[in-house]
Amino acid sequence: MKKETNFSNRVVVQTDQAPKAIGTYSQAVRIDNTVYLSGQIPLDPIAKVLVDGDIEDQIRRVLDNLSAVASEAGGTLRDMVKVNVYLTDLAHFPLVNQVMAEYFQEPYPARAAVGVVALPMGALVEMDGVMVIFDDYGDY
Repeated sequence: MKKETNFSNRVVVQTDQAPKAIGTYSQAVRIDNTVYLSGQIPLDPIAKVLVDGDIEDQIRRVLDNLSAVASEAGGTLRDMVKVNVYLTDLAHFPLVNQVMAEYFQEPYPARAAVGVVALPMGALVEMDGVMVIFDDYGDY
């Protein structure tokens, strides 16, 4: 992570364990205990191409990418309070639920799912979210 000079409490989060930003955005931005995670598509961070496989493979890669960014910011997916899911085919929504149940524990984050016409690089799924990191005592 690197500290921004124009905001004393704003930290840009960047990790090589998730795809580098392919535009004018950061992988995440942390302000105090709140982290805003940018959308992740199923891009392999090493090969820099979409993962091979089906929609389930893409969902898992997206969640692995989000997990890597969350970790670099000092948290885990368990700290997610809001997740947005973008799908090019809403018929895949039951599979998203199934895979997310493996990555998240109750209490689950709030969530929205949106059908879209297209996603970057031909991806079938993209997710972003907001994370709040608590200390060991449950305080911010």
